[in-house]
Amino acid sequence: MRLPAPPTALTDQLLADQRISDALARRDVGTLFSLVHEEAGMSFNKISEACGIRAERVSKIARGEAAVTSLAGLERIADGLGIPGIRLGLATRPWEAANTPTTAPDTVGGDDPMKRRNVLRGALAAGLAGPGLAAALSNTRNDFDAALAADHGPNDLGFWESTAERYGYGYHGQAPADVLADLIEDLLELKPLLSQARTVKGRATLCHVSGQMVGMAAIVLHDLGQHREAHRWFATAGRAAEQSGDQLLHAWVLGREAMVPLNYGAHQAAAQLAERARYLAGDKPSAASALASAVASRAYAIGGHTEQAQTAVADVETLAERLSPQQHADTWFGYPMQKHHVHMSQALTHLGESGRAYETQKEALRLSRAPSYMTRALLAIDKATCRAHDGDRAGAAHVASQAYGSLPASYRTGLTRTRALALYRALPADTPGLEKLDEALTLAR
Repeated sequence: MRLPAPPTALTDQLLADQRISDALARRDVGTLFSLVHEEAGMSFNKISEACGIRAERVSKIARGEAAVTSLAGLERIADGLGIPGIRLGLATRPWEAANTPTTAPDTVGGDDPMKRRNVLRGALAAGLAGPGLAAALSNTRNDFDAALAADHGPNDLGFWESTAERYGYGYHGQAPADVLADLIEDLLELKPLLSQARTVKGRATLCHVSGQMVGMAAIVLHDLGQHREAHRWFATAGRAAEQSGDQLLHAWVLGREAMVPLNYGAHQAAAQLAERARYLAGDKPSAASALASAVASRAYAIGGHTEQAQTAVADVETLAERLSPQQHADTWFGYPMQKHHVHMSQALTHLGESGRAYETQKEALRLSRAPSYMTRALLAIDKATCRAHDGDRAGAAHVASQAYGSLPASYRTGLTRTRALALYRALPADTPGLEKLDEALTLAR
């Protein structure tokens, strides 16, 4: 029985294009998608439907901002675009086997090494210009290119390290749910490689990258209000960090995890996690130790442990002054001064030190990149809390309702809603302007 070719199958002419041949040999799906889009006029939506990959991700892959390395992903692409398995270093695809005439002579020897060797010898004996030699040489070269790609492409540690680094720069105006979707897709590509690592060092690197990427997925889940799921992902990130042998990464994971109970009402649990992170980070200045001390200061301040909070504030202020420029990097893994001031804003707000809190809020806003929707909203809610503490309840309601009400819809869930709701409940029912904050919270449900 002859199966029909996929409706999106590439033509023989396209498959013979040297640029596409080179891309297939390297398993360079980005170049492949780009050429198919340009030369075949196939839209990213059409490629998406054929290969079972979201259109946004197809576009990113074509721009070199994402990659496909798992065998399952490559098989979907081969089947969707009608690419023979051998061209991507895969087994013969089911539709190829069904479409191969059983009586046709095997001109290149198939997968039997002895048969292929005999075909090649016969072609050489017939002369260099013979068509049999060209086919045999081409088949052998393609096999060798595919073997090289299979060895190094999926295990390109540098690619995965740069992928984690790219995610580390944060949202950049993207909706958290979109960032999470991209992270999950990349993690699905990365997962099989952990069992394929050939060296201890290679596996340690993959565990390190996994710890970073799983940790970032947990951060986004936390920001989306999925705190139970965030805890589970942080636990997985912690296991990956532990297996990587990097104590600072493990401390970073615990410090970040401490922010989940901190922001959802369990300050004692947050303090315990933060102290574990401080212990793992050790005495040397690091972004992880600064983060852990900052989170501890907030947890103690919210819990009313003034002396411990003030000690932690002093500790993190000292650490922040001693960090290197690299440790101050404005990423999820660094401890930039902007984030330092955001942490101090909440700690000082709950310590009742409004003057210092206002100053650190101004500095945090000055250092914040545009658009930074979530950061700006949280700082405004801290400011409103300071106003309420100082007796200006109407001003508190006004600042909070403006900050929360002006957020894009995708940012009105999770952490921003939790903090705005906490302030709303803390203000007396007769507070002037409180109804506007109530309206903003109601609309966001």
